[in-house]
Amino acid sequence: MGSSRRTFVAGAAAAGGAMALGAAPVAAASAGPADAPRRSAQESVAVLGGGVAGLTAAHELAERGFAVTVYERRALGGKARSMDVPDSAKGGRRPLPAEHGFRFIPGIYHNLPDTMRRIPFPGNPNGVHDNLVAPREMMFARTGREDLRIPIPWPGHQPADLTLDDLRRALTGLLETAANLPAHESAYFVNRALVFLTSCDERRDDTWERTPWWDFTRAARMSKDYQRILAIGVTRNIVATKAEEASTRTVGTLGEAFVLNALGRGADGPPDRILNAPTNEAWIDPWVDHLRGLGVDFRIGWTVREMKHADGRIAAAMIEDPDGVRRTVTAGHYVCALPVEHARPTWNAAMRAADPQLARCDRLRTDWMTGIQFYLTERTPILHGHLNCVDSPWSLTAIAQAQHWPDRNFPADYGDGTAADCLSVDISEWDKPGILYGRTAKQCTREEVAREVWAQLKAALNDTGRTVLRDSTLHSWFLDPGVDGIGTPNPTNEDELLIHPVGTWHNRPSAATRIPNFFLAGDYVSVAIDLATMEGANASARAAVNALLDRTGSTAPRCTVTPLFRPPEIEFLKRHDRTRYRLGLRNALDVG
Repeated sequence: MGSSRRTFVAGAAAAGGAMALGAAPVAAASAGPADAPRRSAQESVAVLGGGVAGLTAAHELAERGFAVTVYERRALGGKARSMDVPDSAKGGRRPLPAEHGFRFIPGIYHNLPDTMRRIPFPGNPNGVHDNLVAPREMMFARTGREDLRIPIPWPGHQPADLTLDDLRRALTGLLETAANLPAHESAYFVNRALVFLTSCDERRDDTWERTPWWDFTRAARMSKDYQRILAIGVTRNIVATKAEEASTRTVGTLGEAFVLNALGRGADGPPDRILNAPTNEAWIDPWVDHLRGLGVDFRIGWTVREMKHADGRIAAAMIEDPDGVRRTVTAGHYVCALPVEHARPTWNAAMRAADPQLARCDRLRTDWMTGIQFYLTERTPILHGHLNCVDSPWSLTAIAQAQHWPDRNFPADYGDGTAADCLSVDISEWDKPGILYGRTAKQCTREEVAREVWAQLKAALNDTGRTVLRDSTLHSWFLDPGVDGIGTPNPTNEDELLIHPVGTWHNRPSAATRIPNFFLAGDYVSVAIDLATMEGANASARAAVNALLDRTGSTAPRCTVTPLFRPPEIEFLKRHDRTRYRLGLRNALDVG
């Protein structure tokens, strides 16, 4: 990677070379396999967007002999990429690694790990998949009270080394939570979980999709601990949205999957997996290199502006090149892999009329969830895994990364040699006042956001007699550059996240549209995993490729699209509930 994002984009765009434009179909890259057969115009595909969805679509199509060109406005990898902190490299080291926000790849994912196994990486028999490592624990960090530290057991799991003080604190946190959570509330939450688990698909898609998680769990009448951990904490951890409006279908589906994962049922791997190096080093760069080897052509710095619809088909895409010149790009087929907030402006009225599901996408909502990294001059002793600051006004979650990168010597490899760790933090709540300035994150300047987040982290972690974070160890910080204009009346964020208020499921489109040469791929597309995730992006791209293969009558093998695991021993209870649902009765376990 270059020393800055601008350098990276410019260099990658230059490496792409000149492109055949105008009336001619998009051509495959000249760097493709020498023995590749000449492809027809109908076998050319323009993939619009180079995030996880776009790269997955390009991967599957290229393996099936299609000529693929990917158009990406900024940098390959999208929200999943890592990036360089500008001007941070000294003494021959790499720039400090930054990211839009930390990510994890739980065992409930199956499609994305399958793709990762097919991306070669030197020394790894299972490709970049072997760069996944499993954190050993997680923690609910509570302000003014002992934190709840939870081990994540798994076959081959190595428990974290614990001191007597660690054990004392863990037991205190567990007993405090148990003591402050009345028995009838615990029993009620377990009942609600069983109600959802045994609910048929129709009840989930109808009743529970229209019911906020807050209402489903009756959180308004419960204790603060119940609300913080079981209502708010669950939704922030799983779906990064507000419990008061999050669809029960979404929260329940993913909660069920995570519980089954923890029990070892239907899992690809441990419940929590992260990469053993910055994302681009461990995954994205090897992926791009592999796709180039398959003949995929990349156009970086090209921004999709409008789709041209004529005679019932997409006739062309209007794309602005890195010099700001609008180009007419044609291909046999188009896979729109842009995030929904960037895709919608490219769909004109004729397209919305041709396929009403495109118009319904206007009802999908996005919100801010953005990362900030704190670079520290010493390793932080927080824990070996993710933490959730459940009482923080800005709903912070975080992970200390360097301890998970065993093949990287952080101070020797990155920055100026004095930064020893990277504490990566996600800010999920941008519209509530903080504790330092009494302003929302959107009302704060970038510097004020950094100070506020640091203060909220210290309030959660330094509150019970142990100093975990010290001001003297703070080297620097880096806030996602996609955030702009904060502290002014018009803040913007070019990397928003799809959220899941009630009704969202029914507005999510399918990968196949009614426009015969136009397909959708992205984390907003309707797939089995009802959440804006890298797994959803990957699965939707596979579905888009399958739809394209069906439309063209291709004999190529279809992509495997693996759904979430369904425990077979529960199916008869769901069938029973289907009968009750159709009779207008509530679930047999539902006590109201």
